[in-house]
Amino acid sequence: MSRPHYILLPANPLFIGLTLVLAFFLNILPWGQMQGVPDFVALVLIFWSIHQPRKIGIVIAFCMGLLVDVHDATLLGQNALAYTLLSYFAIMIHRRVLWFSPLGQALHILPLLLLTQAVQLVLRLIISGKFPGWLFFTESLVSMLLWPLLSWMLLAPQRRAINRDDNRPI
Repeated sequence: MSRPHYILLPANPLFIGLTLVLAFFLNILPWGQMQGVPDFVALVLIFWSIHQPRKIGIVIAFCMGLLVDVHDATLLGQNALAYTLLSYFAIMIHRRVLWFSPLGQALHILPLLLLTQAVQLVLRLIISGKFPGWLFFTESLVSMLLWPLLSWMLLAPQRRAINRDDNRPI
């Protein structure tokens, strides 16, 4: 199949920041603590760590993790550690992942999301000793299913027109 090949414009740092803030607000909605609701901050961090590894890195992931920790009233550093590892591994495999279609990319980010949840689960077990059940990992599966849509939405502002027109500036 012949898919159009887009030449992407550079990512606007304000857009990157806006998506991170929006993802944080989606996480703090009341349904954010229910089983199966994806971790939007983790998804956006993976996306920008793969597509813009020089603009979004481990420090931003750590800071976002601290914000989520403060909001969720969890052990301070639990999400920060998980997001830091998530960002590190996403940056580590970013060149490989970009060769695949969004569905192939979703299969590559699933282990990263599972690792993030495993770190959170281990820390939760150490602190409270309560196992939330195996449905705890449905969050990663739902996030994987959302990846193609998220990827399409976050890349939309960077796409140029396939057929240039003299009447369009881009």
